[in-house]
Amino acid sequence: MMRLERGSSRLYAMMLILAVVVLLADQLTKFWAVSTLSDSERIAVIPPLIHFRLLYNAGAAFSIGAGATWVFALAAAAAVIGILYTARRLASTGWALVLGVLLGGAVSHLGDRLFREPGFARGHVVDFIDYGPFVGNVADIALTCGCAAMLLLSLRGVPLAKTPEEETA
Repeated sequence: MMRLERGSSRLYAMMLILAVVVLLADQLTKFWAVSTLSDSERIAVIPPLIHFRLLYNAGAAFSIGAGATWVFALAAAAAVIGILYTARRLASTGWALVLGVLLGGAVSHLGDRLFREPGFARGHVVDFIDYGPFVGNVADIALTCGCAAMLLLSLRGVPLAKTPEEETA
């Protein structure tokens, strides 16, 4: 059973709440896109920079690996498990926020892979925010920002987790 120290449990809860917010924002905007946009429609939001355009992505970024959707489902599941395990001894608010954003994006993409058409572990991710050469969604934005923030925290030397010595002190 996972044991969390008092400070860590507060940070863990913060991470989980942020993950749920990202997950809900992503899934609600995807629901909107699927119910509102047609496959060929392109709606200008901030021309010429941002449009809405509905796509179903079977692959990863740039639709790479469209024939290996199950691999991306496994990768998303591994990311979720890895984040939940690593976050047991969170040491900072910054890392709790970063891991929350990453967890929310990973869970949302995992849900798409598992439960969307064409079937279990082969589902396509709904993309609808068109930024020129890229088309993505809220989870993609969260994952990109989370990775950038993770890099910044790492470069600044902010510790991710408490060491076992710090936990017993």
